[in-house]
Amino acid sequence: YYIMKNMITFSKSSNLFKSLALIFLLMLSVSCSTEETDTYQDPELTIIESLSKIEAEYDNNGRSNNKPKFKTLKVALAKTGLAGVVSSNRFTIFAPTDEAFAAYDINHQNVDEVEGLTDILLYHVLGNIVFRSDLSNGFVPTLNGAAVEVNLDEGVKINTSNVILADRETRNGVIHVIDDILFPPSSNIAEIAQSFAPDEFTVLVKALQLTGLINAVIGDDQLTVFAPTNSAFNNIGLNDSNIMDQDIAFISDVLLYHVVPGRVYSSDLSLGDVTTLNGTFQLDLSNFTITGNGGSVSTLVGPLNVQATNGVIHVINEVILP
Repeated sequence: YYIMKNMITFSKSSNLFKSLALIFLLMLSVSCSTEETDTYQDPELTIIESLSKIEAEYDNNGRSNNKPKFKTLKVALAKTGLAGVVSSNRFTIFAPTDEAFAAYDINHQNVDEVEGLTDILLYHVLGNIVFRSDLSNGFVPTLNGAAVEVNLDEGVKINTSNVILADRETRNGVIHVIDDILFPPSSNIAEIAQSFAPDEFTVLVKALQLTGLINAVIGDDQLTVFAPTNSAFNNIGLNDSNIMDQDIAFISDVLLYHVVPGRVYSSDLSLGDVTTLNGTFQLDLSNFTITGNGGSVSTLVGPLNVQATNGVIHVINEVILP
């Protein structure tokens, strides 16, 4: 249900750096804790310079048997032209060690051959200063556009990685050292829906094709889709055999009632009305039920927060009717 970490795919976008500039203007309001804090500060050094200083401190002072190295990361930033960006703007960076890259057979000599390298690196960067005390369980947007998931239940986890050194403050940002690479989503909403097994969303995909809304879920606009399963459509008499014979206007109204503009994660949801592209439905967080204005009731059964390049998918068990 999620893109495997070792499947690195390339997705260039001519608007990438325009998006970076826009995302940089966003301010995050997140709140957390990590097990290890670096009390050292580098007020005169940039993020890139501080990475080298961390390596030297561990080598010279023997502060730990586990000596973090960042040669691969630094080469990757240089090869993509992001080194200057990271050094001249106020960012927070989740910095994978050389050991983290090596787990995927990536090193400083071949890192420039990794497809989608720029997108991967931007997925490690937050658009403002975020210390460990600013984090809370939930999702934090990155400069890639997609979000990383923060979990504080056991230490500090960012997606699948552990923060092994936190709060290294530099002249222009903060470094949190992590032990795994963060891979951003590489498929759009339609592609992910088609990848679910065993063919769980074939009716939904055909409905999108019937109405022409398939173009919306393969485009660049960020959307959140509350996705009914095949069984959900079957419960209202729709299936693979008859969906293409339905009234297009009616099906369009139903589909738009399942789409919310922007990226809305489960941690962003709140009790009450949720505004869709076709009116509002009511959400009850006590049991994660959705009540449509037409009286239908559905439940967020999951998986939730399935990230795509252009949005988020939450799986529901009934079609909600406007």
